[in-house]
Amino acid sequence: MAPISLETEDHARDAAFNTAMHGKSAADKNRFMAMLKKDPNAQKAAVDEYFRHWDNKAAASETPQDREDRRAQYATLTRHYYNIATDLYETGWAQSFHFCRFAAGEPFLQALARHEHYLAHMMGLRDGMKVLDVGCGVGGPAREIAKFASVDVTGLNNNDYQIERATAAAARDGLSDRLRFVKGDFMQMTFPANSFDAVYAIEATVHAPSLEGVYSQIFRVLKPGGVFGVYEWLMTEKYDNDNAAHREIRLGIEQGNGISNMVKVAEALDAIVAAGFELEVHEDLARRVAHDYAPWYYPLAGDFRYMASAWDVMTVLRMSRLGRASVHKLIGALEMFRLAPAGTQKTADSLARAADCLVAGGKEDLFTPMYLMVARKPAAAKNGVKA
Repeated sequence: MAPISLETEDHARDAAFNTAMHGKSAADKNRFMAMLKKDPNAQKAAVDEYFRHWDNKAAASETPQDREDRRAQYATLTRHYYNIATDLYETGWAQSFHFCRFAAGEPFLQALARHEHYLAHMMGLRDGMKVLDVGCGVGGPAREIAKFASVDVTGLNNNDYQIERATAAAARDGLSDRLRFVKGDFMQMTFPANSFDAVYAIEATVHAPSLEGVYSQIFRVLKPGGVFGVYEWLMTEKYDNDNAAHREIRLGIEQGNGISNMVKVAEALDAIVAAGFELEVHEDLARRVAHDYAPWYYPLAGDFRYMASAWDVMTVLRMSRLGRASVHKLIGALEMFRLAPAGTQKTADSLARAADCLVAGGKEDLFTPMYLMVARKPAAAKNGVKA
């Protein structure tokens, strides 16, 4: 794999684009209506920029250079993905953009929160700790972990729209004194060395072009003796890139989730050690099938058998084939009458394809969205570098 050349950050450019595309829609409580309020020209620019990495690039003909080209544009690719997908995520899923395990009788939103609590528990987060959330989305996990563990959380994100959403939600929950959200590229953090007692990432560092690169940045900003916990998206050891069907699943997941280049479990384990960490815990929680009531992908599969609450009906229905087909037709009609900006349907269809690939990857044990790693920066490490 070629060395990574980091993208040059331009916060003024990104802020101007955010204003042009999203306007004041970040304050809209109805996410579906917010989706319809985007500037059509800016939306087209974001859609075109994102899908140029994927259009006419099928899995059967994918080359190593295709993957390298996406890695070289990792920040732009991810930023525009969330420009076009965030409202769809919030409308169809929740404000916590991640998967989780399910216990018997456990409603969907409760299961999401428990997954966040479990990571905080495994990391040993305690009152008053200064914590960094790497790739914080719209702040759902940060709010939950701040309340659960009584910690102060800084959320790092390279998407201005999500930062606005996260900041507004924290204010509504009365958490502005314990949460702040800042703009930045997690491959080149500007925090001083040894700034945080703990760092976590929930299904976010998969967007990095190099896991060793982002883990090294996390290592630098952690205080000596500090802990890092992550739920990582990874292909398992069963994945074979020479298998066309496997490659189709991996590419579908990447395209529908703004991922430049997903790697296998062994590479992640090597990366976290190479960054300087002492690995304390690592486990694929998706394989705890004997302990869980339902597979992590059941909502995506639209499987009503596992619902634990009447409140889950709409979530599972939206994810079902009937629900996705209905959304496709609705958004198509809205685009035709120019009530929704062009490209919204294309984005929704990409997410639907990704859902099918995620389910297939889960069923065939080719992919996990919850490879847990808990690691510690050695107490002897000074100035943010390996001892």
